[in-house]
Amino acid sequence: MKVLTALEMQNLDKIVIQEIGIPAEVLMERAGLGVAKNIFKYYPKEFYRKVLIICGPGNNGGDGMVCARHLWDKGYQVKVILLSDKEKYKGEALTNLKILEKLDIPTEIIKDITVFKKHLLTFSPEIIVDAIFGTGLKRLIEGFLAEIIQEINIYKEKKGVKIVAVDIPSGICSNTGQILGVGVKADLTVTFELPKLGHYFYPGKEYAGNLEIVSIGFPKNVIEEKGPKRKFIDLEWVKKIFKPRKGYTHKGTFGHVLVLAGSKGKSGAGLLCALGALRGGAGLVTLASTESLQKIYASILPEILTSGLEENEKGEIAYTNLSKIIKLCQNKSVLVIGPGLGLSEEIKKLFFELLSKIDIPVVIDADGLTLLSENLEILKTYKAPKVLTPHPGEAERLLKVSKKDILKDRLTHTQKLAELTDSIALLKGPHSVICSSDGRCGVSCIDEPGLSQGGTGDVLAGLIGAFIAQKYDPFEATCLAVFLHGRAGIYLSKEKGPFGYTATEVANAVPAILREIQNDRS
Repeated sequence: MKVLTALEMQNLDKIVIQEIGIPAEVLMERAGLGVAKNIFKYYPKEFYRKVLIICGPGNNGGDGMVCARHLWDKGYQVKVILLSDKEKYKGEALTNLKILEKLDIPTEIIKDITVFKKHLLTFSPEIIVDAIFGTGLKRLIEGFLAEIIQEINIYKEKKGVKIVAVDIPSGICSNTGQILGVGVKADLTVTFELPKLGHYFYPGKEYAGNLEIVSIGFPKNVIEEKGPKRKFIDLEWVKKIFKPRKGYTHKGTFGHVLVLAGSKGKSGAGLLCALGALRGGAGLVTLASTESLQKIYASILPEILTSGLEENEKGEIAYTNLSKIIKLCQNKSVLVIGPGLGLSEEIKKLFFELLSKIDIPVVIDADGLTLLSENLEILKTYKAPKVLTPHPGEAERLLKVSKKDILKDRLTHTQKLAELTDSIALLKGPHSVICSSDGRCGVSCIDEPGLSQGGTGDVLAGLIGAFIAQKYDPFEATCLAVFLHGRAGIYLSKEKGPFGYTATEVANAVPAILREIQNDRS
């Protein structure tokens, strides 16, 4: 499944209508019927009788009118509010308005908030359908329309009325999930054919409530060929790219991950990263870190290989190890660098010189990203695949853009980071975003708050390294690792509790998720 911006949806809509020839009236009929069917399912008329449908002047309003007709036909008590003069309704919306009038379904134009409040009071709806603005809204909502939305939310809070949004809650930006002045707080959102980014990105997700996706007849091949490269990273997508193991194999078949990580006070980061690589199925994992940590690592995780390195007075890997580390990189499938590495000038010198002298795939995480923020240009000349794994705070340092602005438009800033560094950029968080400099993009289906704990990012970096080592395309390896990591969190939230499980437990849960995926494929 793909996840779209507003413009991408509009373009697909035009192709389906103008090139394929499916009439716009047919699409609107299916859309409105889809909303009505979900109301039948969620809010049956035995318990919810009165429905107020509030229609704006565009196609979203037309969808609402179709919905009103089908609800009326099933015995709901329906009232339609128009927020514009009838002369402003055009095309399919006007057609459906005329149908309502011929059927004598109660319809009234309202332009005053006081009159609207009176309608709420006298009609006392149990369901309000928000068909005011659709996915194309870009501007801030102000004036009378803002008052209408505010009153809907107030009425919901006071009366417990159920709010159903058509396509997206009015006031939510389809591209970013940001609130455009004011937004409808829906219990249920019914969108058409494909979800939009604003359904998943916060705060829009909190306003959408339950999300239902209704097919309205877009041909699948048109979506695949004409739609964006952006994928929704869910179980169905993962099953397509997952490679089950079979036949004769050995540890060399599944690659060798080199982890360069850990320092005094940050020893766990390297260990967790290596554990993530093991649990992700890498054939071999070598953890290269300071000499003083080598015995600790080997005793806790005997399955890994270790390489003890000279350390400086701060307990970090010393610059004198450069030649040794370059040799360690030879014949390795991938380097994962950064977790707990440290931030001294000596480490910085080691980090940048190492990147200038090796040419294997690299995953840069944690301290490695902070170091990298001082010289992004070095990655432009690095020819092997690169994966960057920032959380929003690290992205702020890399892009020199405020964290607040990054969170307002996560997709754009992730794309920018990928392009600036010619890399695969993973912006971590709820519904993580993965972008490649070649234009591919993925949005994770997972929003698991229990993963908000130290060490889980180190595990994820190791998982990414493991799948690159197993010869997955690096973009797909990153998406697969994000899914497994998130799914492990969901598994633990059910088994142990909503939070409080550890990063080690996340890593150890990954094989159970791999089993689920393999069983689903068989």
